[in-house]
Amino acid sequence: MAGQHALDRKIQQFRKEYFYRSNQAEENRKRENQAAILIQSWFRGCLERAYLSHLHKKAIIIQKIWRGFTARARVRQMVKAAYFIMKMNFYEEMAVRIQQRWRGFYARKHIHDFYARKSYMEGIIKKNNFVREELDEICYLQKKERESLKMIKEQTAKVYQAHRLHYLLSTKQCPGVFNSPFRQAPHEMELLLRQVKHSAPTRLVPKSRVSFLGIPDPAACSFSAPTESPWIKSTRTCSIRPALPPIASRNHQVMAVKARTKSLDVED
Repeated sequence: MAGQHALDRKIQQFRKEYFYRSNQAEENRKRENQAAILIQSWFRGCLERAYLSHLHKKAIIIQKIWRGFTARARVRQMVKAAYFIMKMNFYEEMAVRIQQRWRGFYARKHIHDFYARKSYMEGIIKKNNFVREELDEICYLQKKERESLKMIKEQTAKVYQAHRLHYLLSTKQCPGVFNSPFRQAPHEMELLLRQVKHSAPTRLVPKSRVSFLGIPDPAACSFSAPTESPWIKSTRTCSIRPALPPIASRNHQVMAVKARTKSLDVED
């Protein structure tokens, strides 16, 4: 009985202990659950971080290998392109040199022939000398023609002046202005006055149209005088010959003889 009683007492004590511990466990269940969750999350975080770090390292290795592969492929492509460009530049330079040599040879042989150009230049020199000689001859003839025209104009001016100053001619009673008694021979104008015949102008000429030196104005009345050049070019030949003076009529010859006889009488 004593043993039964001790056993019951132990059972009661065990039940109390069980209920007490159950209550304690129920009270600490939430806190322990939170602690377990915290521990599990921290542990799982450590595992995930370790795994992610491992994956990151492996990804870096893979990227490094891939980037190296792509970079080497790109460098090989760049080297190929640079080699191709260098080769094409070399080919172009050699082609230019070949074309230069060929074009120079072709131009020297078929286009710019030295001997043909030399003969051409010699022909040009000969033609130039011939043209220069002709131009010199033409210049000389034109100069002579200008001189003859100038002489004709001077003679025409003198004749016109003699016609205007015919009243100054010497007479038997009174010597003229140009026939001074102190001269050994008459003046040139005096001889010219003896040769020409006085003829009044057809109309009055204003003083503004008469030249100061005695050369007639183009609008003034003019006397007949040869104004053409004595050098006339022949139409049939290239030679230039002087024109012969016109044949004077019989009346003019008679008048010239009378004028000469009068001048001789005056001198006597």
